[in-house]
Amino acid sequence: MGMSVIISAAKAQDAEQVLKLQYLCFQSEAELYGNYRIDPLVQTLDSVRAEIATNLVFVARLGEEVVGSVRGSADQEGTGQIGRLCVHPRLRGHGLGARLLGAAEAGLADQRSATRFRLHTGHRSEGNLRLYRRAGYATVGDATGQDGVRMILLEKEASAPAYVTSA
Repeated sequence: MGMSVIISAAKAQDAEQVLKLQYLCFQSEAELYGNYRIDPLVQTLDSVRAEIATNLVFVARLGEEVVGSVRGSADQEGTGQIGRLCVHPRLRGHGLGARLLGAAEAGLADQRSATRFRLHTGHRSEGNLRLYRRAGYATVGDATGQDGVRMILLEKEASAPAYVTSA
């Protein structure tokens, strides 16, 4: 009998697994942009620990293994920032990314009083853009990240549907 993937708040002791998973997952993004200095690949373990201590960080666990993660924070205006959503390559395509995104949104709305959500992804990241659009996000602009990658900025209101099915 197989195990179920459980989504929960990250703990301090998860930091190393989160960082290793992030490094694995963002290799395909780095390849897509021909840039192996993208922010998720140069993040330090100490900064992941700090994020877990101060922000909302959710992990997906398969037994003891962290197989997905997402981070969220909120600003003074009530905008929840969601980032670093990643799912282990062997588990992609099963809705885990959508579940993690939903957990981040729910946590930001409930615990940080977010009224709107904002995230970004690289302009060539079609799979990510599909996921976010299905989840109700709309493009609101673009910007070039510190790593030189052009990012598409997306937002949705917290009251928007969590997931939009295609007709």
